[in-house]
Amino acid sequence: MDVRNLVDRMTLDEKASLCSGEDFWHTKAIERLNIPSMMVSDGPHGLRKQDMELAQPQINESIKAVCFPTACATAASFDRELIYEMGQAIGEECQKEDVGVVLGPAVNIKRSPLCGRNFEYFSEDPYLATEMATSHIKGVQSKNVGTSIKHYLGNNQEHRRMTSSSQIDARTLREIYLAAFEGAIKTSKPWTVMCSYNKVNGEQVSESKRFLNDILRDEWGYDGFVVSDWGAVRDRTIGLKAGLELEMPSSGGVNDRRIVQAVKDGVLEEEILNKACERILTIVFRYFENRMPNTEWNKEEHHKLSRRIAGESVVLLKNNGVLPLHEKQRVAMIGLFAKSPRYQGGGSSHINSFRVESVMDAVQEKLGECMGKITYSQGYEVTEDIVNQVLIDEAVDAAEKAEVAVVFAGLPDDFESEGYDRTHMSLPNCQNALIEAVSKVQSNIVVVLHNGSPVEMPWIDSTAGIIEAYLGGQAIGGAVVDVLYGEVNPSGKLAETFPLRMEDTPSYLFYGGEKDITEYREGIFVGYRYYDKKKMEVLFPFGYGLSYTTFSYANFNLDKERMKDTEELAVSVDVTNIGNRFGKEVVQLYIEDKVSTPIRPIRELKEFAKVALYPGETKKITFLIGKRAFAYYNVQINDWHVESGEFIVQLGQSSRNIVCHKTVMVESTVKLQIIYDDNSTIGDILADPKAAEVIRPMLELYNSNNFMGACEEPGQEKGTAKAAISDEMTKAMLGYMPLRQVLSFAPGLYSYEELLEIIDILNEQS
Repeated sequence: MDVRNLVDRMTLDEKASLCSGEDFWHTKAIERLNIPSMMVSDGPHGLRKQDMELAQPQINESIKAVCFPTACATAASFDRELIYEMGQAIGEECQKEDVGVVLGPAVNIKRSPLCGRNFEYFSEDPYLATEMATSHIKGVQSKNVGTSIKHYLGNNQEHRRMTSSSQIDARTLREIYLAAFEGAIKTSKPWTVMCSYNKVNGEQVSESKRFLNDILRDEWGYDGFVVSDWGAVRDRTIGLKAGLELEMPSSGGVNDRRIVQAVKDGVLEEEILNKACERILTIVFRYFENRMPNTEWNKEEHHKLSRRIAGESVVLLKNNGVLPLHEKQRVAMIGLFAKSPRYQGGGSSHINSFRVESVMDAVQEKLGECMGKITYSQGYEVTEDIVNQVLIDEAVDAAEKAEVAVVFAGLPDDFESEGYDRTHMSLPNCQNALIEAVSKVQSNIVVVLHNGSPVEMPWIDSTAGIIEAYLGGQAIGGAVVDVLYGEVNPSGKLAETFPLRMEDTPSYLFYGGEKDITEYREGIFVGYRYYDKKKMEVLFPFGYGLSYTTFSYANFNLDKERMKDTEELAVSVDVTNIGNRFGKEVVQLYIEDKVSTPIRPIRELKEFAKVALYPGETKKITFLIGKRAFAYYNVQINDWHVESGEFIVQLGQSSRNIVCHKTVMVESTVKLQIIYDDNSTIGDILADPKAAEVIRPMLELYNSNNFMGACEEPGQEKGTAKAAISDEMTKAMLGYMPLRQVLSFAPGLYSYEELLEIIDILNEQS
């Protein structure tokens, strides 16, 4: 379709109308020009298509669909291929249901465990988040359905999200919050980008030329269209100028008229409007020209896929030998979530699941005649957090008679949801009381957690096993049974750190902010970057997860010992399954800058791979890493920069368990220009060999004046003043002394004009 020609044939009113929705879920159609209306729909982890046959489709129930595991779970899989497969399934459902763009994935960084929407986000680490998002986007779009990566940018809390301003410094933006979007947008090219409600540094994101055009389009080469989060538009004309093409939902024609008037008044160039229409129409026709109207999808097959994905995403946090269970064991299944699992979060991503598989459903199917060895006790209520002693006593009695007690705990629906943040990291009191009571009569107690974000575990030492199931989608019950009984060997790794307590988190003092200002004072030290730098004890570190088998690493090799930042480094290692059952290992590659001028984390994740191995099997894993793996964002040059020096390449099973490491010398090919002035310190100048030669005569003359000796007063014993001034003090004072102080401390050595001449020479050679 020649969209430019089509736009040329449109009236000004038609162009303006195209830039907002027809209703809550559709773009506008222009029948005169045969421009169709395209439907968009929620769900990052499934299809939440509103039933359009109802009177008020924007607020009524969605159609029956499959709820796949949420992002908090799928990120723990560390499995790109698996997430791609899930994306394909969602794309098939969209094709069948006439949905052109599915709103997701959401890649906002998990700045704090308190964010109510963390279940919908991937990770505290931008590299992992962008890799998971890339696979998801490619999977969906392989079915000729678009995605809308969201929420761009700095939307890391639900509290006052529609009016707050995220105050983030430039380096932190680039290394953490923009980075989560950058890789996915460059590599997978989502059809649309959804801008967030909030401001960043006082500027409305929906009106930010810097974020929507300069960075997104000019730097990253993005060629799709930007859509507002629903209701995120403040000034439509400014937004359109900045690069916000589509406003959703419909403004009822109000903003359309404003656009028309702005063009007529000369406030808005019509060419900007034309370009916006071209971008929107390009996506609309990309969908309709590649429609697959006969696409079929099998709900039961997608349910099985959801179960497999959930099983690969489950994280085994603790196992004292109690797991896996065997079929003839007497097991007490305790907790309401065993019968009615919490498998997804609340809000716009809530899927109307066509079926939900609980643990009790799945264990019945698995054990059949042996089901008599399984008992169930409710244990707690979820409608209110009150300790019900009758329910606890029933659970304790069942646990005492069993060989193993499995307690299903987690966060009820009202504890975490879109729209508001959590106020603490605790499980409900009734659940903590249940776990403590059961642990007093049963040492073989396993806790299975259903939650979208980290929780405190005051009972951890009383348990024999802990499974983090997250919000694993509608088939989570079957997936948990697969892991409990060893049909699936757990291979999930935490995509976020579990701190011991809320007060330990890096953003604790400032999260949520003051009214509409939230300051990101922790800077780049988000998640494990903070905990590892401070050597702080945590409950479970980033990247952590156990298995029913064991892996060894050997023949770790770097293909070079020295390299330039323009080259790539090949990193290889042999991974062997030295246990007695099939399993999967996640090999995590971290980079540490051995000596760094800028403040940097101890280590940062730069690559990973998931490898499947049979007992005794060995596979070679090879990574290729380049400049970005070693670089930090230098705000002086507004670019990624590698500082020449030694870097430690580390392979680990978590950020705290580094298995092997080697050092590589990386030489920067970019020389940073240094601008000297009269406030430049002697120490900084001496650190530059060329500059040091320029000021060496000055220092020799300065030292020959015996400045310290001149401090001795008449009548003092010789050396008394000198005794008060150590060599270390002299060295430090000289190193931190700005050039201008030479005029004060050694008057007569140089005139101010002569000092300026020296500064000019320094800058000429820098």
